[in-house]
Order: sequence, then C-alpha cells, then structure tokens
Amino acid sequence: MKTPRRVTVVEVGPRDGLQNEAVTVPVDAKLAFIHALASAGLSVVEATSFVSPKWVPQLGDAEEVVKRLERRPGVRYPVLVPNEKGLERALATGVKEIAIFTAATDGFNKKNTNATVQESLERLAPVVKKGREAGMWVRGYVSTVFGCPYDGPVSPEQAARVARDVLALGVDELSLGDTIGVATPNQVEAVIEKVVEHVPLEKVALHFHDTRGTALANVLAGLGRGVAIFDSAAGGTGGCPYAPGASGNLATEDLLYMLAGLGIETGVDVEGVRAASRRLAGVLGRALPGKYAQAGPPPWIKR
Repeated sequence: MKTPRRVTVVEVGPRDGLQNEAVTVPVDAKLAFIHALASAGLSVVEATSFVSPKWVPQLGDAEEVVKRLERRPGVRYPVLVPNEKGLERALATGVKEIAIFTAATDGFNKKNTNATVQESLERLAPVVKKGREAGMWVRGYVSTVFGCPYDGPVSPEQAARVARDVLALGVDELSLGDTIGVATPNQVEAVIEKVVEHVPLEKVALHFHDTRGTALANVLAGLGRGVAIFDSAAGGTGGCPYAPGASGNLATEDLLYMLAGLGIETGVDVEGVRAASRRLAGVLGRALPGKYAQAGPPPWIKR
C-alpha cells in the first residue's frame, strides 16, 4: 500500500475538543476559534453539536454558533446530531453537513446513549435518510473501535461489522475512533485490514486520542495502510470522561508537523493553527497539552 501524498485533516477542536471543558467558552471566542482554523487552511472544521444542552452544557449555544458562522468557500463545517430531534434543530439553522455517532460496543453505547449498537443504528437510520434528502454531506463516527472501558478489547472483526453497518446507513465518510487512547500500531493495521473489506478506503478516517502517547505512531500505521483522512484537535484539547487522565485528542499541530516532515501535503499552515490554539488557551486559562503548540517550530525556522 502506498503512503498517500496528500492528507485531509479534519479539525474537531471546536466540538470534540471543547465539549468536556469546565470553563464556559463564549460564543464570540468559539467563532473566532473556528474562523481562525478555517483561515489556516483546514478544509473540514467540526463546528458544534446539537446534543441536548442538559448533557453537554458547553455546546448549548449551537444554534447561535451556526447562525453566526462565517462560512469560508470550500470548507465544510459539520455538526454532530445524536437523533432526529438534534437533526431538526440543525436543519432549522441551515447547516449543510452533519455527523452521526455510534460505538463498536454495547457497553459504551449504553453509557453514552442508553442504547445497544443495534438500537442506535435503528435510531440513526432516519437521521441519515432525512439528512441526505436535505442534500447534506453526512459523516459517521464509530467510537471505541480499539477498546472499550466497559467491554474490554474490541476485535478487528467486531469493529469492521459495525463500520459496515454504519456505512450501510448512507454516510459519505466513516471515522474510526480510539476513544480512550488504547490503540497501538499493530491494532490499527489489523482493524483497517478488516474494515476495508466492507468500506472503501477513501471513505475511511482515523480519530486518535493521545492518552498513552501512541497517537502519532498510530497515524503512521494508518498512513502505511493508505488512509488519507485523520481527525485532530488544535492544541490537543478534548479527552474522554470515560478515560481518566486522558490528555486529549491528537493535537492538530503535532499531526501537521509530522506530516510536513514526511513530505505529505495538507494545505494547512501549522503556525496559523498554533495561533488559534494559543488564543483558545487564553480563554481556557491554561496551557494546552499539544507538544508543538507549546514548543513551536525548531529554532532554525524563522517565522
């Protein structure tokens, strides 16, 4: 398998990165963050989520964020929708891209959405159908692909079955998530090998958390299998409430720095992303965990 020459980086910081933050981020700060990320060259910036504000108060301002969003030509701004009610809220704001989610295990799905995997797929089927009928681009997420805090290790075969079923709903792209950051490169290779038996490789994205420091190594494994879409969060924000001590998503700047070193094109300015992260850090009142966000470029590179 040839390593791709160009990679699409899907920025999930404004949604996945902020959803568990204790400090309330004002709408103006969220919009500035999103606009700065798009200006840096990111072609997909996940803007927010239409989950119930009761469960995710940080994203209770989804309507205002979307309505005030200044869309940049050529950039997608998907929003997460958990069910038909969330879709109705999203439709009312005129969004053009949505994302749906399930998990590879019943244990995680029950904790997250009070449904088994099969029940969640049945709930999501009309969401995808209505979204597609409205002309939307639809992204699908599968969480806990490599391991679950409740059900333990996840076999590649199990992950591939769920990926197949989510694709069958009619999604345009499928992101496979290492939600609690347990994956190692050999697991990544094994999962991709099984998943591509059911899902076209060009539709596969990988979403790594750096909980145990293996995110970039896992990206390399994915690249080696031909994957050309990777999720990340500016500054390394995020994490998972079910993964104690989690350091967050793979930082966008760290991913961009490595890809540039490998000669792989992204079209994204790493310093533009770093500037957005630093402004967000000021809002949050703390340093972000991303390595490049803290260290910056090597000293011989003048900006």
